[in-house]
Amino acid sequence: MIKTTQTIYLASKSPRRKKLLEQVGLKIKIVKLPVDEDLCENKKPSHYVQTLALHKMEAAKEKIKSGIIITADTTVVLDDKIINKPKDKDDAFRILKKLSGRRHNVYTGFCVLNVDKNKVIVGYEKTAVTFRELTKLEILDYIESGSPMDKAGAYGIQDDFGAVFVKKINGCYYNVVGLPLSKIYDALCKII
Repeated sequence: MIKTTQTIYLASKSPRRKKLLEQVGLKIKIVKLPVDEDLCENKKPSHYVQTLALHKMEAAKEKIKSGIIITADTTVVLDDKIINKPKDKDDAFRILKKLSGRRHNVYTGFCVLNVDKNKVIVGYEKTAVTFRELTKLEILDYIESGSPMDKAGAYGIQDDFGAVFVKKINGCYYNVVGLPLSKIYDALCKII
């Protein structure tokens, strides 16, 4: 278990990321930052998510002058196209219909910075996810729950109902939730 007297900040609005870090015994303070997530769309997915994590880190460093900062960005990739959060219910339907019965990849880029030591680790994780065939009614019911609206790819593997969309995963489950815990833990151990 990581032991530190430094404050650990999570620069993310995601309650899922906070819960994952608390799950491994970390006390987290949330810092909410307005960050444009529609940058650098023409990059490879691994570069895209790392660039956004770094962009979020730059914004966080403006506010936080001491401690450890964690930032992350997650996206879904299907047919070499990046799929972020849906714009509205129609977009969520279109996204879930495309993912139905197919395999896609989930990428999370992350940045962990020890502000006091000026040490930073940037990385990413990739997980392959295969959906089963979804019915129109399942998609509509899921959208009506409101759950897909704040998630890349319009679904949450951890959701009560979203979980049944997933037929198989190859890689880190926690990455699909939004934070590759093992890699974040290793990064924290290296910078403390």
